[in-house]
Amino acid sequence: MRSPIACLLALGALLAPLAWSSSSRADASAWTFVGAGAVGWKQGDGDLVLDSALSLDVGVGTTPDAPVIVGGLMRATPLLDSGIDLALLARVATRGFQAGQLGFALDAGGYRRFWGAGSTGVAGALTLGAPLGISLSLQGSYGTDDAVAFGAIAGIDLLRLTVYRKALLPVWPNPFPAQERGRDVASR
Repeated sequence: MRSPIACLLALGALLAPLAWSSSSRADASAWTFVGAGAVGWKQGDGDLVLDSALSLDVGVGTTPDAPVIVGGLMRATPLLDSGIDLALLARVATRGFQAGQLGFALDAGGYRRFWGAGSTGVAGALTLGAPLGISLSLQGSYGTDDAVAFGAIAGIDLLRLTVYRKALLPVWPNPFPAQERGRDVASR
């Protein structure tokens, strides 16, 4: 009968080659957007209501070095006089959008409304990105109980302003941009 220590050592010796790795690189894009604007919404036979709204997005995507970035995000849209809509969206964005320059992102997915009569449906947005993470998002949704909403939200993406920013580098350097971090780590 073999001792448990000998078995563990043998198993460790067999698994040790799996721990070895050559240089690797795993850059990812990320979004953290906060904004405010107005949303018009209507549900069922009700009248069109115009509410002030906030928008909070958090998401991740593929490498920021690619010409097209694909990812996903969660969006919370509190309608200040009504309730909150939550959405889970897929995103396709340009490299210019991600780098805090000029570009755009297209979002599409589903949403759920937990207030009022409630609703479940599809949601989408076209977000225009300007330098320093400034964004204008045109959002819309359509769901059960004839719920429809559309609006415009202006705000800033905090990660595109800081970590991913490639705009205004001569006057405001980005000391450790995400796009170069992977190269630095891989070369060590």
